[in-house]
Amino acid sequence: MLQSVNAPSASFPGISQGVIIGGGRLLVLSGHVPVDADGNLVPGDFEAQLAAVFENIGRTLAAAGVGFEAVARFTVYVTDYDPSMLSVLRQVRSRFISAATPPASALVAVAALYDPRVRVEIDGLAVVP
Repeated sequence: MLQSVNAPSASFPGISQGVIIGGGRLLVLSGHVPVDADGNLVPGDFEAQLAAVFENIGRTLAAAGVGFEAVARFTVYVTDYDPSMLSVLRQVRSRFISAATPPASALVAVAALYDPRVRVEIDGLAVVP
């Protein structure tokens, strides 16, 4: 359903520069944040919150009958961004995404999210067969 598209000279680790959607229905993923099943903020640093966000996205994907292999695009919103956070993001994301067809992605540094304790929010697009 998804095909990575990358120009020969432009590449970033773990993302596709473009993704062709070859069929299925579009699943629009709302912004996912680091909360537990009861809606409580997951404590911890950026890495802990990021892992919780990906776990929440995984649950949403599973509810739609797919996994991370179906994700075509992510937008990652980060507060208090520092370039050193990129390696943490790549490390955590690689535990979840499809290495064969990584999603197209964007990273956006923001002034704040809905709660000042929240460090990261991710939305995206996936394809359901």
